[in-house]
Amino acid sequence: MADPHSTLITGISELVTNDGERGGYAALTDAALVISGDGVAWTGPAARAPAADAVVDAGGRAVLPGFADSHAHLIFAGERSAEFAARMAGRPYRAGGILVTVEATRAAPDAVLRANLRRLAAEMLGQGTTTFECKSGYGLTVPDEARGLALAAEITPEVTYLGAHVVPPEFAADPAGYLDLVRGPMLAACAPHARWIDVFCEDGAFGGAEAAAVLAAGTAAGLGARVHANQLAPGPGVQVAAQAGAASADHCTFLTDADVDALACTPVVATLLPGAEFGCRQPFPDARRLLDAGATVALATDCNPGSSFTSSMPFCIALAVREMRMTTEEAVWAATAGGARALRRDDIGHLGVGARADLILLEAPSHAYLAYRPGVPLIAAVWQAGRLAAGSIP
Repeated sequence: MADPHSTLITGISELVTNDGERGGYAALTDAALVISGDGVAWTGPAARAPAADAVVDAGGRAVLPGFADSHAHLIFAGERSAEFAARMAGRPYRAGGILVTVEATRAAPDAVLRANLRRLAAEMLGQGTTTFECKSGYGLTVPDEARGLALAAEITPEVTYLGAHVVPPEFAADPAGYLDLVRGPMLAACAPHARWIDVFCEDGAFGGAEAAAVLAAGTAAGLGARVHANQLAPGPGVQVAAQAGAASADHCTFLTDADVDALACTPVVATLLPGAEFGCRQPFPDARRLLDAGATVALATDCNPGSSFTSSMPFCIALAVREMRMTTEEAVWAATAGGARALRRDDIGHLGVGARADLILLEAPSHAYLAYRPGVPLIAAVWQAGRLAAGSIP
């Protein structure tokens, strides 16, 4: 069926718009919304809704902006369920497990990587994620990193070059040589496919000076900066992100007061990844500390085969509310507008007039059900750029 030019969604019990003061959380009750083309044309009380070419009755359900997942690792082959089971039995997480996936990814043909990537992207869409970022980092050779990013660019504009994930085995005796490769020939091959550059700044991966050098090379090549920061222990990652003008510092599990100040006083978004803490039996980030200090907080899934093999933003919202001291409103904002800010996007993450019409219809009357009913499939329908992309209209 061809899409009509405009669609009125009425009978909305709660419409989360995120168009409050300075783009903060905001919601309307007994509301309606008009989609025109690929954008939002009108929002307001249902009783005052204008006419449209087609009408959808939400039947007292809630409507939210589509989730913006700003941290995911979807270009990989293989799986690591045995590693997960060992962690649940008491073995601590270490960055070196990444190399298991590197071996499988290098051996996989493009068709296998593409099929896995698209399967996970479809999972995300079905759970309300309408925009996602996708990193490389499981190839760690020039051709493998470049092919992975080219595959990711087929389905998302938010592509991140993560050659600086870990040092691969063939460079174990020459980490400086690998760093030169990441900043030189590998960057040159990967930059045409990417919007962002990232680095895993952690003991067992890359130190502060090395991470800064990677980001400097990437920004000189026209890529925006992102940082895996302070996941496994206190470290320099957040400060590196602040000094580099990065869009986000991701994980932020172990923070000093100086780190919190840096996140509160700069535009760097603190992207929290509770799925990783769940999957690694680590302490959860203290979102309340960051929010009370004035930092901008985003939520993302960190979907990857090792530490956080979930594609579900609703699951991460529930974890954030239960374990990270976020209110339901804060968690939903972080998963929508927060993710958009981490990607430096102003067209998504909200449902103000002019926004891209990415929206979720919940099988529930309120956003709070995402945490109130954890594990229950609540996404009834998803519109992406104005088109019904997943689910069905009730």
